[in-house]
Amino acid sequence: MNQRNRFSRRREIILDVLRSVTCHPTAEWVHAQARKQAPRLSLGTTYRNLRLLAERGIIQELELGQDLSRYDGNPRNHVHFCCDGCGRVLDIADPTPPAMDGAVARDTGLKITSHRLFFHGLCQECQHGEVASI
Repeated sequence: MNQRNRFSRRREIILDVLRSVTCHPTAEWVHAQARKQAPRLSLGTTYRNLRLLAERGIIQELELGQDLSRYDGNPRNHVHFCCDGCGRVLDIADPTPPAMDGAVARDTGLKITSHRLFFHGLCQECQHGEVASI
């Protein structure tokens, strides 16, 4: 197997791992899961492939600040909630009207290609003092 195919296979494994979950894992978590299928996969290769997949719009990188990113296998526009207590990221129903991108484009003269809406606060577990698993 040549190097190009090996990297392609690794990228496919990383993407499969990410799409198999509904949580929004860190690169380290994706790496640990992907190594079950590709034991020689390095963390650096995982980061590079996640970055490439995000740049190509195949996945979303959710930058949470302080050099913390989580990854989402769903590349379509949707809304996220980040718990400031435990760090968990959840998908939530989009409260914005479907025509919002078009309205913003008309009002500003800008070409809107996508938008991101991110809510921050405390999840139900953290509100009640429970420890939530990420």
